[in-house]
Amino acid sequence: MSLSVRPQRRVLVTKINRSQSFAGVNSSADRPFRNLSAFTPTVSRKTGSRVSRMFSMSHKSPPPKVPQPNRLDEVYEALKKGLTAYLEVHQLELEKLSTQIRESKRNSRLGFLYDLDKQVKSIERFLRRLEFHASKIDELYEAYCIQRRLRDGAHNMVKAYSTGSPGSREARESLAEASKGYKEYTENMCLLENELESQLGEFHVRMKGLAGFARLCAGDQYEIFMKYGRQRWKLRGRIEVNSKQVWDSEEMVFLPLVTEFLSIKVTELKSLANHVVVGNVSCETKDLFAALPQVVAVDINDLGTLKLSLEVTWNPFDKDDQPSAASTVNKASTVNKRFSTYNQSPPDTPSLREQAFYVSVHHAGLLRRHGQW
Repeated sequence: MSLSVRPQRRVLVTKINRSQSFAGVNSSADRPFRNLSAFTPTVSRKTGSRVSRMFSMSHKSPPPKVPQPNRLDEVYEALKKGLTAYLEVHQLELEKLSTQIRESKRNSRLGFLYDLDKQVKSIERFLRRLEFHASKIDELYEAYCIQRRLRDGAHNMVKAYSTGSPGSREARESLAEASKGYKEYTENMCLLENELESQLGEFHVRMKGLAGFARLCAGDQYEIFMKYGRQRWKLRGRIEVNSKQVWDSEEMVFLPLVTEFLSIKVTELKSLANHVVVGNVSCETKDLFAALPQVVAVDINDLGTLKLSLEVTWNPFDKDDQPSAASTVNKASTVNKRFSTYNQSPPDTPSLREQAFYVSVHHAGLLRRHGQW
């Protein structure tokens, strides 16, 4: 990785499953990812804390000078898998709502059916937007692959002309033309790589807290510093009695990057001039492209006695104008609550006797109003 990963730091890659561990690699010693269970410590938030966003410009970073085709292939495969999972989850939600509409047409309130129909149309719009987004990513990747093949061909031509005798004028012109083409294709690859990076969406990271085996004590203070390319997130927390934790920040939005890894540094604040670095790890992020939120745990030290618990939610779009259907699956509890409210006492269709009774009561009210009774 030519942009930010140091040569002495070798990052090992492994897959991250939902609600499983998110282990890091220590910068001082190479070790594999650990399979750890997720932790959910009690975290309280100070008043006034808001979600931070790290948006530098319209694009997250300037185009790289050297393309990384192998890394882009890995990110593209993970991205396509995440988009496919997103489509499947929302398609299942759409089928469930459509089934509920068919079953409730004869025995539900009109307002309830109208609300269900609005949700169905919203999810359909979101699915169309997801499909268009996936097709755009496919087009960018195909264009990237074409430029990569052209660049490889130009590289072979430069190598062939360089090894031969460059005495003739035609050979020198062909070498200059091949070198010019190689440079042009390299720049095109960098631009396409940056454009595809701008289509990766957002990572919404929520601080869940620290967890440790007999390590966290009341009164301990910690500082967590996360670095993701040019994006930074620093937060401080304190361990209180009853294992409660108070942090000055709880949520952060990171824009996904292609060639960068998430660096996490945890420092224990003992006094004003005495800070102890507990651990400094670098984590893989390409497996965070998932349809549902993931609760992940990061190994901070080598022994795994201190872990950082995070909740990561991937949003395939990096703008705030996405329809409400995008949060339909992630906020299923709200939808189920709405469904249960309407399904508690669905009104039955009145019988003929009841209809005749309602009509007679209505006519009696009209006669009484006009003074004829």
